[in-house]
Amino acid sequence: MKVVILAGGMGSRISEESHLRPKPMIEIGGRPILWHIMKIYSYYGFNDFIICCGYKGHMIKEYFIDYYMNESDITVDLTNNDVTIHQNMAEPWKVTLVNTGLYTPTAGRIRQVMKYTGEEPFMMTYGDGVSDVNITDLLDFHKKMGKIATITAARPAGRWGTIQVDDERQIVTTFKEKEKTDQAFVNAGFAVFNPEIENYLDEEYMLETLPYESLTEAGQMAAYRHEGFWYPMDTIRDRDYLESEWAGGDAPWKLW
Repeated sequence: MKVVILAGGMGSRISEESHLRPKPMIEIGGRPILWHIMKIYSYYGFNDFIICCGYKGHMIKEYFIDYYMNESDITVDLTNNDVTIHQNMAEPWKVTLVNTGLYTPTAGRIRQVMKYTGEEPFMMTYGDGVSDVNITDLLDFHKKMGKIATITAARPAGRWGTIQVDDERQIVTTFKEKEKTDQAFVNAGFAVFNPEIENYLDEEYMLETLPYESLTEAGQMAAYRHEGFWYPMDTIRDRDYLESEWAGGDAPWKLW
């Protein structure tokens, strides 16, 4: 199963860093947060990624093009222009990097890359949030519910988009993006989509507005409740918090 990661936004709320590089390339523990997200999925055996690039997307492409050489021990013999690879430290990843436009809304970005996802369900998440969510359990839940879309519902401190969940049917009943309310659950990404999601993707809208609202109205969005760790990197303060967790040696999202 393929994993789509949204990595094309401009990251205006963390402009201290994003004016130099795309938000998913901002480092935690010397590694881009994008790498951390991919390691979470890889831990569960999912190594086929599709990255939706946009703002400064060339930097993401260069990172993966150079990854093999930068992560391996090498000897460079300048006398005959020969390079010897001593130790391959590359990840078992296949990464498709797609130019999805500078200002394309998230629904449009996903619609553009569906030519690479095929006729099978695929996973999707944002390129700025880490979690200890159990991907295997998430997929089992999605299959059991039989809905077009499943999103992960988490419980942070209440400054992100909120959702309400029908306890009996375990589906989303309302979806409000980034409204300051006292609702307990928020959209944490780490979603699973069936191919029919394409019928709800209008390129003029953010995924979290009309597409999700329409899925909710149709009773086609399930909510996988995650009571564990989830944290998005929206600001410098968020970056510093994640950095401190990593430096402390007990980062909750480090499953590998």
